[in-house]
Amino acid sequence: MAKDYYKILGVEKSASADDIKKAYRNLAHKYHPDKGGDAEKFKEINEAYQVLSDAQKRSQYDQFGAAFDGRGAGFGGFGGQNMGQDGWFWGRPGADFDVQFEDLGSMMEEMFGFGQPAKKRRDPKKGKDIRLDVEVNLEEAFTGVDKEFVVSMNRACPRCDGSGAEPGTKINECFSCRGTGQVQQIKKTFLGSFTKYVICPECAGEGYRPEKPCNVCKGDGRVKKDETVRVTIPSGVDNNQVIRLEHKGEAGRRQGKPGDLYVRIFVKAHPVFDRKGDDLYMAENITMAQAALGGELEVPTIEGKNILLKIPQGTESGKVFRVSGKGITRFSGFGRGNMYVQVNVDIPKKLTKKQKELLEKLREEGL
Repeated sequence: MAKDYYKILGVEKSASADDIKKAYRNLAHKYHPDKGGDAEKFKEINEAYQVLSDAQKRSQYDQFGAAFDGRGAGFGGFGGQNMGQDGWFWGRPGADFDVQFEDLGSMMEEMFGFGQPAKKRRDPKKGKDIRLDVEVNLEEAFTGVDKEFVVSMNRACPRCDGSGAEPGTKINECFSCRGTGQVQQIKKTFLGSFTKYVICPECAGEGYRPEKPCNVCKGDGRVKKDETVRVTIPSGVDNNQVIRLEHKGEAGRRQGKPGDLYVRIFVKAHPVFDRKGDDLYMAENITMAQAALGGELEVPTIEGKNILLKIPQGTESGKVFRVSGKGITRFSGFGRGNMYVQVNVDIPKKLTKKQKELLEKLREEGL
């Protein structure tokens, strides 16, 4: 006699997917063998849920009724066991499963690497990292600066304080994985049994579930909000440098650790200085008289104060002078780079009558 899956779960034929899932959870919790429930009833509940929770299987069941055996959906003859669409049985180690004969080729493709517990994955509750691009000018890179940004991110839910549970209710161990966050999938064939461990689909690998989800965050433990983020850019930062601020990213799910904030720096081009590492380079023009006779040249610095650079007699065009300790503050905080000043002799293209006369006299003197 065909089983009435709707009756087994206690729902109407018009029940929604959420109604079916809710009914299954209540019944599975009630009849779970580990809680002293009826093992056969538990298998029957799982069988009904596997059909009605899948849109394709449910459609075929509704269409064919007593003639339905699941073969069209790819899980024929599972004998009341809790089996997924991929042909694997779901459960904890030690469960009793029927033998499932499937295509040998696909089975051989899947058999490598099974029988070992799944590698511990990254904490699924950790919040996402946030990445910001920040533009600063050269003076700000030299001194350091604080910047503020408004970022839309997940923050801990104020109602449940990030737990995901409605205040006053409990957070229970997941009945499917018993708090481990993993379930075992077993496939039996005529070549033997093959096992693999996967993340529990009921609790998403967390190992627990709120008794009653929070009305605000719906059990996630987080809500989206605009957050003002204050970023301190240290002195000496360079173009394309990435600064990591630990735990300044999005809140983790259900009181999990927050992610990190990564700030990538873009230093704008400067009208006077070119930067290479911690050193600064600039160019200044001098007159022919300054090049020949020497003197002092007033040059700017990155801190905004001018200094006097001594130009010796007979300085050639293109000569580079080094000014120690007037470059960028090193990112380590110890010392500064240097400033290099290239002087170029400015040859006038137009001369006054008097200038021409003076130059003629200099030429007569051999200059």
